[in-house]
Amino acid sequence: MDDTAIDYAAVFQALPGMVALLTPGLVFADANTEFLKAARRTRDQVVGRYLFDVFPDNPNDPGASGMRNLAASLTRVAATGERDAMALQRYDVENPDRPGEWEERYWSPVNAPVFGPEGKVRLLVHRVEEVTELIRARGGPTGGRTRVLEAELYTRARELQELNERLRRAHAREREVALALQEAMLPACRQVGHHRVAVRYRPAVGALNVCGDWYDLVDLVGGNRIGVSVGDVVGHGLAAAGVMGQLRSALSAASRVAMGPGEALNILGRYASVVDGAESATAVTTFIDFDDHTISYSSAGHPPPVLVHPDGRTEFLDQATDPPLDACPDPIPRPQAMTDFAEGATLVLYTDGLVERRGEDIDAGLARLADSLARHREEDPESLADAVLLELLPPGGATDDTALVIVRL
Repeated sequence: MDDTAIDYAAVFQALPGMVALLTPGLVFADANTEFLKAARRTRDQVVGRYLFDVFPDNPNDPGASGMRNLAASLTRVAATGERDAMALQRYDVENPDRPGEWEERYWSPVNAPVFGPEGKVRLLVHRVEEVTELIRARGGPTGGRTRVLEAELYTRARELQELNERLRRAHAREREVALALQEAMLPACRQVGHHRVAVRYRPAVGALNVCGDWYDLVDLVGGNRIGVSVGDVVGHGLAAAGVMGQLRSALSAASRVAMGPGEALNILGRYASVVDGAESATAVTTFIDFDDHTISYSSAGHPPPVLVHPDGRTEFLDQATDPPLDACPDPIPRPQAMTDFAEGATLVLYTDGLVERRGEDIDAGLARLADSLARHREEDPESLADAVLLELLPPGGATDDTALVIVRL
């Protein structure tokens, strides 16, 4: 059936439950037949009038809070655009046939937004279930209390359903932001031209698809050179990702102008000292010269890169290690070292999530990494990266973030 063939005004009036439409200013825009019937009001007595002029609190009850609670819920929906299921409310209603006489009534309301074309809340749907009959003590005081409890349990169950739906929507939105951040802040391998490079990025179990770990690949000025770095920011999620993005971008820029990796990390350390959330962040950077077959490197509190020689020998590049990026209030020049490599060797940079395990010395994790790299050294970088992750990460995922970069030299 075509939507144009549906009379939505008739559908609204025929809805089996009590439903009213309010403006964000809490003026009745419409009310369906069931609402008017249960409220014992005519359409002229409701539409176009302010909600609490039609249904004020009982002036004879100093503890009446229905108007205040309902106003807070509707205002919140108008401001946030989120549905709100209210707890069971006592909201007495004046008898229209006997002015001054108030009837004890109980309601279970749900309020929801209706958005206009511009994305702003245009109307509020106020759906109500009257549960007065459940509350009235037909069978005496005990029966009345039982019915109150039943109604409260019903309301609480519905509130939980609403909360779960809100959490689901919030998580979906946060995940979309996370994926966009990951794509925007972590570089593609194409930035290092024809060199064979593989990168892997694994958030901790239960984290979003972004984390505090990062990597960077950049063509360096002068000769056939590239810079390869990895780093680690404490924490997970969007906050850590934001800090990660700042540090990665700063090191990428510094690497293009620095004389070597030590100077690049020195610049990054000065920058990290003024970035909130960069406390105890670590990084290691390498400058690879393919013409001279050399690797210059420097580490700021980070696990050492691994150079896998063609014959299977593994060498940890740990001769230029310094404290984390923000460790020194007045940074001194960071050390750097250099090593040679033969064509066909492999350089591997990683974060501690790959090698650290709770209750285990990190040397055990480093030994596992060296063994895996040596055994799979002849595989192409993509296959090698997959093999290393398969062998070193727990089957159910690691409790820490992991970044891995493999470069075939």
